[in-house]
Amino acid sequence: DAYYLDNRSNSRANVFKYVAKVMMQQPDGGSMIATASVAGIRSGAGDMVYSSSKAAVISMCKTMANQLTGTNIRVNAICPGLIETGMTKMVFDMADARGTRGKIGQLNPLLRYGVPDEIASAVLFLASDDSSYVNGQEFAVCGGLTSSLPVANRKKAVQM
Repeated sequence: DAYYLDNRSNSRANVFKYVAKVMMQQPDGGSMIATASVAGIRSGAGDMVYSSSKAAVISMCKTMANQLTGTNIRVNAICPGLIETGMTKMVFDMADARGTRGKIGQLNPLLRYGVPDEIASAVLFLASDDSSYVNGQEFAVCGGLTSSLPVANRKKAVQM
């Protein structure tokens, strides 16, 4: 597992380095976006190797954002929460078999899971000029999961 983690991190670092060299030759800079995970922000969303590798991606983005000072190249990490994809298919299949799909995502304030289009929209924002002042950030798209420790049986808000 340690070799796997080290290999994944080193491979990503090399990709960052070579992409940055190409982007530095562009007069207008640009945006580098890496895929991390909420597992890299908080524990409990993946095993040690997965979570550590995602935390490494976040750290690489922050470090590269600073190393590219003055180049107009922005570097950010997109950190999805529970999204219905091939990677999470087993979770959804098991919930379907038990008839509990409606409970998936209940630990975040939106009380639901995400879909790939929501991640794509966040990536488009980070790639666009609308995010021209966003740099070196971990951009969580998680329904609010990272805003708090997970709370079971969260009560819906009442009129304030």
